[in-house]
Amino acid sequence: MPVTPSVVGMSIRGVLTSGLVGLLSGLIVVPAQAAQQTYEVRGGVTQPIHSFENAIRETVWVDIGLDLDNNGVGDRVAADIIRPDTKGKVPVIIDASPYYSTSGRGNEAERKSYDANGVPVKFPLFYDNYFVPRGYAVALVDFSGSNRSTGCMDTGGKSEIASGRAVVDWLNGRVAGYSAVEGGSPVKASWSTGAAAMIGKSWDGSIAHGVAATGVDGLRTIVPIDAISSWYDWFRSDGVSFRNWGTPTALAVNFENANAKANCQAVRDEMTTGAPANGDYTAMWHQRNFVPDAKRVKAAVFSVNGRADLNVKPINWGQWLEALPRSVPRKLWLSQTGHVDPFDFRRADWVRTLHRWFDRWLLNIRNGIDHEPQVSVERGVNQWSDSYAWPPLARWTQRLHPVAGTTEGVGGLSLFPRRPASSSFTDNGTGTPAGYIASPSTTSGQRVLYSTTELTSDVRIAGTPEINVAVTPSTPTTHLSAYLVDYGPATIRGTQGEGVRNLTTESCWGENRTGDDACYLETEATVANVDATIIARGWADLANYKSVSEERPLTPGTKYEMSFRLSSADYVVPKGHRVALVIAGNDASMTRRPAELPQVTVHLAETSVELPVVGWLSQSSTFTAPNAARVQQDITPRRLDN
Repeated sequence: MPVTPSVVGMSIRGVLTSGLVGLLSGLIVVPAQAAQQTYEVRGGVTQPIHSFENAIRETVWVDIGLDLDNNGVGDRVAADIIRPDTKGKVPVIIDASPYYSTSGRGNEAERKSYDANGVPVKFPLFYDNYFVPRGYAVALVDFSGSNRSTGCMDTGGKSEIASGRAVVDWLNGRVAGYSAVEGGSPVKASWSTGAAAMIGKSWDGSIAHGVAATGVDGLRTIVPIDAISSWYDWFRSDGVSFRNWGTPTALAVNFENANAKANCQAVRDEMTTGAPANGDYTAMWHQRNFVPDAKRVKAAVFSVNGRADLNVKPINWGQWLEALPRSVPRKLWLSQTGHVDPFDFRRADWVRTLHRWFDRWLLNIRNGIDHEPQVSVERGVNQWSDSYAWPPLARWTQRLHPVAGTTEGVGGLSLFPRRPASSSFTDNGTGTPAGYIASPSTTSGQRVLYSTTELTSDVRIAGTPEINVAVTPSTPTTHLSAYLVDYGPATIRGTQGEGVRNLTTESCWGENRTGDDACYLETEATVANVDATIIARGWADLANYKSVSEERPLTPGTKYEMSFRLSSADYVVPKGHRVALVIAGNDASMTRRPAELPQVTVHLAETSVELPVVGWLSQSSTFTAPNAARVQQDITPRRLDN
């Protein structure tokens, strides 16, 4: 049964539809009967006043304005909606995904389900259970070409973005929706205020980035979780291809429905042609890069990411936040986990914060969340530190140059380049980050390593580092990898389960009804003690030294200069630790090996690393460090399927 709102004057009532009939009789104005209340605020947050059991459940098929499956009929996406049974208007939380009938959503891989009449029963995740009773609608949208939608999957392309934008437009009366996938009667969102949020992890969050970058009116906020901002940076990195990721075509095929498999070969061919194996950046990739259009974003952004995420690499959140207009309200959570939803590493705080965030941006409740610190980073296991702004206001760029030491391939980092010197390593095709950063004070034939002295105070590295290398390869094909490393003891989240593991107990977040419960397995952190932690990493194909869009032949024995990015970070290096730059060949855990494995000579005076810092990194001309037997092990990357 619905909870009857209190009539006590201390509660704040949200009346989103109202009318006023003026009857002028002297100075008397007589109001019409007020519309039904849609939300109530107590204790600074909206309260559960609507029946979840009696909520309205329906599917609307929204025309996205394309016909990529080339059947002469406009493509339609299925939006499964659950909303309060109220005559008032409500805002909408949207999660658009390709996973609802395949790998599922969340830690427990929940999928949509329907009754015999096609009415949605199961809405994955807790959003419906928690927010519908509080006066929100939830819409779970199938990407075009997936589950019950028509059209084609195009892996980050125009059809995918249209899948999300069209629903926002429909909620605001700008495009048509229908009662059936074909034909059907028109359906209008007369119950919607037009205010929408988009939320989602991984691929779902990517579409939130893309829709926000269109500047669509009505999208008030996005909450991208471990989300892609440039699809090139998921499949490639500065000319080198990631080894386990395949192609955009192969990824789409995994999640297409039968209609798409039968009718979308032209779309698949276009993606295949636009994703050359050599790793070049093409027009196809540019269409799937949302960063250049971040300047069009008007929605508030709450970005959540894992520092150790090797699925959606951290470059994705860093470049996105850096590109947003300064006027865009933002919030950043950065955990020590890999590819993990905050519901599974900081559950109570996450639900509480997300609740206040949606109240603020969808209902305009002035709860102060937009004036609180923007950044919350997990510095120690389950130990969170807040700071005021992103990017940090006191940040500056410190450039350091590697200098030779007394041990071959090991040296220091200096503010200024020293006399010309060089050091070499050989790429045998099997090197991994764990091996490259081990034994930092001894010579390794597979990498070179340069370090600061012990820091005299904590230093925060906050942003996207960049390395500039001058190298001479011995073969026509050369891949490079680089790592920024914190050498010093630490207790961090371990690699098992990407930093979390499931328990046998459950906690419940919202209300239950038959076929859709709000209870989920609880989790706990996995923990590891290490002597070295990778702060940031990057990869490049030297053949793209001139341009990431054009591979050029390399001449063995010739010196080449190239700049490439490391991953974005917000990391505090403690006093007494050292920061090191490690340069190596191919990363066998991540990238495809070159056709011919080279010896690489690094020219130190012409090589440097640019670090976005708050504080000061000590320079060094020598390096003596503990033999780091315990190093941060790499989290095994997973395909983008959850």
